[in-house]
Amino acid sequence: MSRPPKPASMIKLEGKSHRTKKELEVREKAEAALSSGKAITERAEVKNNAVAHEEFLRVRAELRKIHKNDALYTAVVNRYCLLYSECIEYENLKNKELEQLETLREDFKEIKFSSAKARYTALIELTKTAEKLHRQILSYDSAIMSKRKMMFDIEKENVMTVSSALRSIPKAPDEKENKLLAALQDDD
Repeated sequence: MSRPPKPASMIKLEGKSHRTKKELEVREKAEAALSSGKAITERAEVKNNAVAHEEFLRVRAELRKIHKNDALYTAVVNRYCLLYSECIEYENLKNKELEQLETLREDFKEIKFSSAKARYTALIELTKTAEKLHRQILSYDSAIMSKRKMMFDIEKENVMTVSSALRSIPKAPDEKENKLLAALQDDD
């Protein structure tokens, strides 16, 4: 797979290129046609979620740096930020369950039992509780992995969209037919 072509602004910044002024002009026009001309907007549900809002600000800043802060990406970026927030929430829930499991184990070690039967009964209850916690932790892990997969798909699609947008920019202007060459070919 080849690299996507550089945007016209990058070519101008480098100050050296084999492209003509006409090629750069055509390229700039094509790039401008791929933009809505409006900036990404933050949706209310993202703005009201502290983690999603912070991620939105970060992503928007990064997109500004590469001149891709375009309204066409609004839905994707907002969805991505909400998924990121949900991943953090599930991670926090999972960590609480892990802490609770560890507390149960520590408490069980410190308990003095009056008989072997009492210890056995308590061990069975601990095992049942630990099993429930493990199931809950696994369900959180599954949810996190599902959300991360969705985020990865969005990341891939975004990169591919940007790359394909750059690839759709013509590298060279349409060349006019050389009349002399056409006349010579017609004589054959």
